[in-house]
Formats: sequence, C-alpha cells, structure tokens
Amino acid sequence: MAGMSLTRIRRATVASLRRARSDFNRRSLGYYAGAFCVLLCVLVLIMPSPYVVETPGPTRNVLGTSDGKQIIAISGVATHKQSGQLLMVTVNAAGVPGYAMPNIETLAMYMRSDTTVLPSEAVFPPGQSSEDYDKESHHEMSGSQKSATKQALAYAKRLGVDTSGVRVRMHIDDIGGPSAGMMYTLGTISKLTARDETGGKIIAGTGTMENGGKVGAIGGIRLKMLGAKRDGAAWFLAPASNCDEVVGHVPSGLRDVKVSTLDEAYQALVAIGQGKGEKLPHCTV
Repeated sequence: MAGMSLTRIRRATVASLRRARSDFNRRSLGYYAGAFCVLLCVLVLIMPSPYVVETPGPTRNVLGTSDGKQIIAISGVATHKQSGQLLMVTVNAAGVPGYAMPNIETLAMYMRSDTTVLPSEAVFPPGQSSEDYDKESHHEMSGSQKSATKQALAYAKRLGVDTSGVRVRMHIDDIGGPSAGMMYTLGTISKLTARDETGGKIIAGTGTMENGGKVGAIGGIRLKMLGAKRDGAAWFLAPASNCDEVVGHVPSGLRDVKVSTLDEAYQALVAIGQGKGEKLPHCTV
C-alpha cells in the first residue's frame, strides 16, 4: 500500500512538472520581458532617491519656550514680555545624509504644490556623511546665534538699554542652519526693551544676521512663507535679496515686508505692532 501511494505521488509530481513546462513554453518572450521590466521598475522605485525633498517645517516663537526652556534666555538685566509672537520659520528636508527617501516617495511628493524637489548636489556636497551634515548644520546655527547676540546687544544699546553684564543664551537643539539669525536678533531686542513691539501680532520672518546689521539671503523662502501662514502669521519679514523668490508666491492672507538691515527689520516690527504696517515696502519685481 505504501509503495502504491509513493507511485501516485511520483506520477502527480511528474504531471505537475510537465504542465509547468508546457505553460512556460506557451508564454511568449514578451511576457517574460514584461515581467522583468516590472521587477526592474519596482527595484528602481524602492532605491534611495538622488533628490532632496523640502516641505514647510515647524515654526518657533522665539519669544517663547521649547522643551520647557526659554528659546532666548537673558540674564544680568530685567526682561520684558511681548503680547504677540515672533516666529522663526524652517524647512523640513528628506533625502539629505542620514534621511534617505525612496524614489517612489520622491515622485509622490513631486506632485504636491507645497514641495520643492532639488538635486542632492545642490543641497550638500557629494559623499558627505550624515555626521558631517549635522555638524555643519549645527555649526551654522551656532554662528548665527552668536552673530544675533552681538547685533542685538549693540542695537539695544542704541535704544538706551544698559547691556553691560548681559548674557544671552539660545536654546534650539533640533533646528540647524543660519536662517533664523534675524528673528533671534529681533527677539533678543524685544525682550530687552520695555516697548511691546509686536502689539499682539503674529509676525514671522527669516534672514541671516551678518556683520554690520545686514540681513542676508536664505533658502526655501517660498516654503517658509507657507509654514508661517499655516501657523497663524499675518506678516512676513523677507530679506530684500530674496525678493525675486517672494514675488508671486506670497500666500493669501500673508503680507510680506522687504528688509535689508536690522534697523529696517526693527522699524518694520514696530510699525506692524502699531497697526501701521500697510505702508511698509513689500517685494516687487
């Protein structure tokens, strides 16, 4: 009986193999070429993308706190509260070292209107490691904070604030880059002066803070304006050197203000707080 069962199994196996070979022979070369192409496409779609995908990132009120700490902590002098907010704006980036993104996700994100897709070499040097990328980003942020502190104290002194013995520390550990320099500077000045510069308004902005009080250009300003509008800002201080990217891309309900220097940015902040912002210059072609 066992021998007969084994014979049946062998016959069934042989029959199955014959059917499989027959099916294989009946299928055309085009069928297998198509299957190979499908497999190849799947492999390509799941491979890491050579592009960087940027989207609007989170905002932070530099007059407030982050993780329970004052974003701008000042000691050695009395500080003053503001009734409004000063928002620094950011961009989220995927596809940078340490944050790989597959081609299929890059393709899907490319279809969105709130996304910018750039070749990776336009964002970071080829071969840069995630450690080097993070180190460079934090180094830029640290330099930005030092410049902001220096310019803020000098400007506050011009406004009559006694800055002797004043110490400023800034706490933002999860955001890198230099583009928050201007907002750090304005936030520090606002905390040092008794004047309520914001006047209860939510004011966003971006720009580096350079020597001599110049406001420098930054990247991703279109996405940063979207993030500002999303988080309630009605005003956006934009570097004059970024105006070519601002014109035609300001979200509805957000008013841009062109600034070239710290003095222009501070005077704009005061005017907005006083309800006189409509007369301020905006970006033009």
